[in-house]
Amino acid sequence: MSRHSARTTTRSRWVLGALVVGLPLSLLPATAGAQPSAAPAAAPARDHGWHGRPTPLPKAAVMTGSGGAVSSVDRDASQVGIDVLARGGNAADAAVATAAALGVTEPYSAGIGGGGFLVYYDARTRHVTTIDGRETAPATFTENTFRNPDGSAMNFNTVVNSGLSIGVPGTPALWAKALRDHGTLSLNAALKPAERLAEKGFVVDQTFADQTTANAARFSVFPATAEVFLRDGKAPAVGSVFTNPDMAKAYRTLRTQGTQALYAGRLGQAIVAESRAPHTTSGASVMGGQMTMSDLRAYRALTKAPIHSQYKGYDVYGMPVPSSGGIAVAEILGLVQAYEDRTGVKTSALSDVDYLHRFSEASATAFADRNRWVGDVPGVPVKELTDPAFAAERACLFDPMKAQPRPIPFGSPDGSYTSCAPGTVAQKEPYEGQSTSHLTVTDRWGNVASYTLTIEQTGGSGITVPGYGFLLNNELTDFNFTPLTAGVPDPNLPGPGKRPRSSMSPTILLDGGKPFLAVGSPGGATIITSVSQTILGYLDRNLSLVDAIAAPRLSSRNGASEGAEPAILGGPTGAALTAMGHKLASAGTPNEIGAVTAIRSLGHGLFEAAAEPTRRGGGSAMVVHPR
Repeated sequence: MSRHSARTTTRSRWVLGALVVGLPLSLLPATAGAQPSAAPAAAPARDHGWHGRPTPLPKAAVMTGSGGAVSSVDRDASQVGIDVLARGGNAADAAVATAAALGVTEPYSAGIGGGGFLVYYDARTRHVTTIDGRETAPATFTENTFRNPDGSAMNFNTVVNSGLSIGVPGTPALWAKALRDHGTLSLNAALKPAERLAEKGFVVDQTFADQTTANAARFSVFPATAEVFLRDGKAPAVGSVFTNPDMAKAYRTLRTQGTQALYAGRLGQAIVAESRAPHTTSGASVMGGQMTMSDLRAYRALTKAPIHSQYKGYDVYGMPVPSSGGIAVAEILGLVQAYEDRTGVKTSALSDVDYLHRFSEASATAFADRNRWVGDVPGVPVKELTDPAFAAERACLFDPMKAQPRPIPFGSPDGSYTSCAPGTVAQKEPYEGQSTSHLTVTDRWGNVASYTLTIEQTGGSGITVPGYGFLLNNELTDFNFTPLTAGVPDPNLPGPGKRPRSSMSPTILLDGGKPFLAVGSPGGATIITSVSQTILGYLDRNLSLVDAIAAPRLSSRNGASEGAEPAILGGPTGAALTAMGHKLASAGTPNEIGAVTAIRSLGHGLFEAAAEPTRRGGGSAMVVHPR
C-alpha cells in the first residue's frame, strides 16, 4: 500500500498565521451549548472573515495542557483545529475545520469526494451519538454489478480506476450535519481556513512526494488529475509550495452556497458527469459509473446510536453498521477478557509473546464473525456479536500455547451460548484498501469528537473533478464483488443505495460517564487492530498513551497470514509466535500498520493529546494552552 501520512517537520516551515487565522471572539458563542439556527442549505452564508495571527505550535507526538486538544495525522490540520478551539469554537467546529484542512494536505486519503464516520460525546446531554457519512451506491446497483457475464468477479484494479468505483460522497453532508447538530460555527466559517490553505499552499514533504510518485502512472491517465497533482508528469519537488486553486474554488462553493451545491447543484453535476464518463488521455479508456443527480439528491448523513460495550469498567462507544469497527473492536476486547477468565492470567501479567498471541487469536476470531455477519443489511446480530456470553463461547477454543488454524470458522451469534463446538465454515479474507485519515478533538467544555474520513485507497479512484481539484473515492470497491463463500449469505454485496462495509473505528471511552479516551486510526482493515491494540496497550500493558500508539503492531484478520511490523517479524518475538503456529508476514509497503491519534482527559480541565511518533512521517498532537 502507498503511504498515508501526517506531514514531516518540513511542512511546518510555512507561516501558518498568514493562512489560517481565527474568528473574532464576538462572533462566537460564550458556551458550547449554543446552537446556530438552521438556515436553508443553499442560502448564501455571510462571510465574517478570519482575523488575527495565532502563534503556530510545533509538531509533536505528545502535548499536555488545557483549553482543548486536537490530534491528527497532519501538523497544519491540527493547527487549524487548535485555532478554532482557541477562539471559542467547540469540538464539532474544530473537527469539521480540521477535516477540511486534511482534504487539502492529505488529498489522497480524504476530502470532499469521500465519506466517513463521526462518534461524538455531547457534554450538555452527556450522550454519545454518531453520524454516518458513508458513501452510497447508485440506485441502479445490484449484486451482479461487479461480476463478469460468466459470474466471475471483475478485475479489481480495473474497477478501482474507473467511474464504477465511485460512491455518492458523504463528507460534505456529514460536515453540515455535525455543525447543525453539535456545532456553533456556520459551514461558511468552518471551511474558510481550508479554502485559504488550498489557495496559499503548503510545503511538500517527502511523504506527499512519495504518495504522488506511487500514483503518478494512474494519475497521468486522467488529465484533470495530472494537471492538479503532477508537475511535468512527476511529483512536486520536496520543499516546493503546493497550491490547489481549484480545490479552493470547491471549498468556496460549498461554504457560500451550502451543501446543496453538491447534492443538487453545479458541483454535483460536475461530479456526476465525470464519474459517468471520466476524461482520459488519448488512447486510454475506463469504465463509466452509474451515479445520477437523483442519487445525489437522495443522499443523507444519518444520526445513529453507537455500538456500546464495556471493558473493565469503561464504557466503549464505536461506530455502528455499515462500519464493522465498533462491533469488531467490542468483540476483540470481549475475547481478551474471556481469555483472562478462562486462564486466570491477566493481560497485564503476560509476556509480549503471550500477549500478542492472545491479541492475534481475538482479532482473527472477531474478523471471522465480522466477515460473515456484518454489512449494510437488516438484521445484523449486533447485540449478540458484542455480548460477553458470545465472546465466552468463542473463547472456549482458545489455546494459550498454540494458534488456531487460519481461517477460523465464524461463530453462531444466536443467543444460546452453551456449546463449545467449533464452527464448520471458514471464509477467506476480503480485500480492503488501507488509506484513510483520522482526527480526535476535545474542547474546554468536555465535548469530544472522534472522526475517521476516507476516499478508500491512496488516491481514491484517481479521478479528479475538473475545475474543482479534488479526487473522487473508490469506496464501492469495499463491497465484495462475489460472495465470500458459495451457499453462505454475504452481507457485503453491492445493492441499490447500499453503503459498503467499512473498518473505520472512531472510538470514545467513558469512565463513570465522563470522557476518558478518544482514539482512532487510518489503515483500512488494520484500523480495527490498531485501535484495539492501542486501547489494550494503554489499559492493560502499562504503557503511556503515546507508547501504546508507538508499540510494534500485529494485524491478524483471519487470512492465511497476519501482518507484522519489523520489530516483531524480524526478532525473537516473531520467532516465538511462529513456533506457536502463527504465520507472520510483512505488513507491506511501507511495512507500517496504522497511524493512531488519541486524546485522554486528565481531569481538572487538562488533556493529553498523543499521535503516532514515527509511522508515516509522524502525527501532530496539540493543546490550546500547553503546559
